[in-house]
This record gives sequence, C-alpha cells and structure tokens, in this order.
Amino acid sequence: MIHAFCKVSIAPVRAEGKDQAEIVTQLLFGELVFINEVNEPWAKITTFSDNYSGYIDHKHVEQISDEEFKNHTKNSSYLINREAEIITEEGTQRVCRGSFFPVSKKEFHIGTHAFQKNTILPEIDHSILSLSNDYLNTPYLWGGKSPYGIDCSGITQVIYSINEIQIPRDASQQVQLGSTISFEKIAPGDLAFFENKKGKITHVGILDGQGNIIHASGHVRKDPFSKEGILHSKTKELTHKLSCIKRLY
Repeated sequence: MIHAFCKVSIAPVRAEGKDQAEIVTQLLFGELVFINEVNEPWAKITTFSDNYSGYIDHKHVEQISDEEFKNHTKNSSYLINREAEIITEEGTQRVCRGSFFPVSKKEFHIGTHAFQKNTILPEIDHSILSLSNDYLNTPYLWGGKSPYGIDCSGITQVIYSINEIQIPRDASQQVQLGSTISFEKIAPGDLAFFENKKGKITHVGILDGQGNIIHASGHVRKDPFSKEGILHSKTKELTHKLSCIKRLY
C-alpha cells in the first residue's frame, strides 16, 4: 500500500473518479492517506485519520515512505489558527485550520519535501466552544472541512481533532460514540444528533450549555435548542428533530 500526504491546501475527495461526482469530504494540507489504486488522473484513497475512502486528483498528494509516514504522524499536530502561510518548494502557500504538520516548527519536512512557516501564529483559545463560535457564518458546503466552507459533521470532526479527540467523518458514525446525556445534564461541547422522518441520523451540532446549538445549516449558525430539537432563531420553527445528545470527552 502506498503512503502519501496532501500537498495542496484543500483537496476535494469525490464518491467516484470523475469531476461531476459528489464531494464526500476534503483533505487539508498535510493529512495522510493510503493510495489504494491510481487510474490517472484519479487516485482511490483511504484517509489515515478516519478510514474514509474516495477519489482525488492524484496530483494533490505526494508519495512518502513508510518511515516518513510514521515520522509525520509522530511529529505533527493540527493547525488551530484559522489560516497560516508556509513557503513550499514551489512558492508561498496558505493553509487553513485543521491542516496537519509540525505546527510548532519554523522549518519542517514531510518526506523529502521542505517547508518553512512564514507567519508567527498567535496563541488562541482552542476549546471546543471557542472554536465553534469562530466558525459562525462560515458557508455550508457538503463535504467541506475548512473555514471557507464546511458541513455539519465536518465542523465537529475538525474541532474535536484539534482537541485530540478523533471521531469519524459522518454524523451517522459519530453518533455511535460516547455516552448518552439527558437534556437536563447538557454541558458545553456536547453533541446533539438529529434524525429524519425515517429515523436516520442526518445532522449534528455542538451545544453551548446555555440553551443554544452551533451547527452548519445554510451557514454555521447559532440557534435555540429544545427537547424537541433545533428552533430557528428568527422563525422559531422546529427545523431539526432531536434524536440524542452525546458526550465524547
């Protein structure tokens, strides 16, 4: 199996190896993958962090050895800041929150490729709730994982990963983790899951412990949360039916 890392800032991962196929998730800079097969221009990959499969443009990843793969895993962490600037062998490149590389180092390598951090990153509060609020008004993007476009389970996965809690990519997978919490015992950072008319989990959001939920629906927004589900902040309409509340930390 071939080991590789994402060398571009954001790479779309598609359900099939064709341009018109659905984007199911994204790779961010430095994220590790296994390449299962290559039929140019497409590569079928499986992500290392959450075992998620799909198809990417093969030029968006760079092959590394097994030992380099292990070193990158050991020495890297998730970028907390919304954006950073790095210097690559091909010039300056901007990378976003959730990128995976040796963030604390000024100069670093991924495999044989040299990089240099070009910005001094200020320390920020990276608690689950603080980061959730920082995504407010980010546009909704199906399969998105970046501060420029994100979906409901993308925001939960990225924020929890930054806080060293690895969770799967989709809401239907995330709901299987943690312990169930009653409405009366909600704490900041708990996850609420919502179901459709068939009882399938289709949505997730982060509770602030003060009667609100932060979730991606049209854009990342903050709405009132009740025992029935999410109430639209303006219309007070019930937009999502509550299935359960989970605590993963």
